Amino acid sequence: MDTIMKVALVLGIALGLAGAASAQEYTSGEVTKIDAAQKKLTIKHGELTNLDMPAMTMVFVVAEDSMIEEVEVGQKIEFTADRVNGRITVTDIK
Repeated sequence: MDTIMKVALVLGIALGLAGAASAQEYTSGEVTKIDAAQKKLTIKHGELTNLDMPAMTMVFVVAEDSMIEEVEVGQKIEFTADRVNGRITVTDIK
């Protein structure tokens, strides 16, 4: 019984790490508009595989207000996005 529990624990950790890795998949994009008042970025982006979304231009809210200050219109970025409280949100920019 102890062996089964250990195997289950190891598998659970491995699956958790795999999920975390896919959640941090960065996508290429270009900032086309900044709405600082609404804390939104319009980004022309590649496929967002974690959201099952094809390449397109769309508006995102940002997870942190400071992200608005990190970018300029026309800037090429790498970013992650996810659903946060039902809204598609930029969660990280590099």
